[in-house]
Amino acid sequence: MTEGQIRQSLSGFYDVFSDGQLYRTRARGNFRKRKITPLVGDRVAFESSTPQEGYILEILPRDNALTRPPVANIDQGVVVTAVAQPEFSTGLLDRQLIALEVSGIAPVIYFTKTDLIDDDRYQYFEQLAAGYRKIGYPVILSRAPFSQDGLDQFQATLADKETVIMGQTGAGKSTLLNHIAPDLDLATGEISTALNRGRHTTRKVSLMPIAGGLVADTPGFSSYETLTLDYRELSHYFPEFVALAGDCRFRGCVHVNEPGCAVKAALADGELMQSRYDNYLQLLTLLKNQKPIYNKKK
Repeated sequence: MTEGQIRQSLSGFYDVFSDGQLYRTRARGNFRKRKITPLVGDRVAFESSTPQEGYILEILPRDNALTRPPVANIDQGVVVTAVAQPEFSTGLLDRQLIALEVSGIAPVIYFTKTDLIDDDRYQYFEQLAAGYRKIGYPVILSRAPFSQDGLDQFQATLADKETVIMGQTGAGKSTLLNHIAPDLDLATGEISTALNRGRHTTRKVSLMPIAGGLVADTPGFSSYETLTLDYRELSHYFPEFVALAGDCRFRGCVHVNEPGCAVKAALADGELMQSRYDNYLQLLTLLKNQKPIYNKKK
């Protein structure tokens, strides 16, 4: 029995990297009965008679995992976010950041398509980027799309890390990776103006060696699934709220109507991003009204 890492998943096959070689494997039959799905990034124990035929016997303990995109043991997630085409949404961006926070994955924000907006609109994104940087999120934003400075910063971010590139369909994930590693020649797609969403161009999930690290380029999406967590825990995934929560009058404050709330006071003083708080309230309401899902497959 040998240990390795799943580097690619496609149509029920898993390419496992071990000792400098890839092995094509399948999951054991009892995985399906136990409702276990191997993910790209998983560390696994496997056996293989040839590099073309083998079986995954065990999935070793995960550090973390994402459902969408389906990857495991990731150090950081780069949320590729278009400023236009598709239309920008702070709500979608914040949901992606929360999903990473819930999974214990460090977020990075990369804004794309800045050539499609005028200077006034770009100034809005500069202010937005400053707000996210104040929270502690690394943000890559430049006036020229894929500028050398931005690409250099992006490459430095990837080194020695396992990174997932995630974001809405059509945001420019594959285009970004093609600028870093042209030999990849990843497929890119045009935006459907009628539907205001991209055509899916990434058909498999792969973990590829790029810029001194490993990078997952994953299928995009046109919406983000509802988070499934207790509404009282939502504020735990807003770092700027966590930093202030100790100063709230009541322990367990959810920062809505409670008196002596340090988060509401900071918001009133302009120290917090209004869009973040508005998105928090919207998600809080959704989670409070969310009906429990029984017999949900893992």
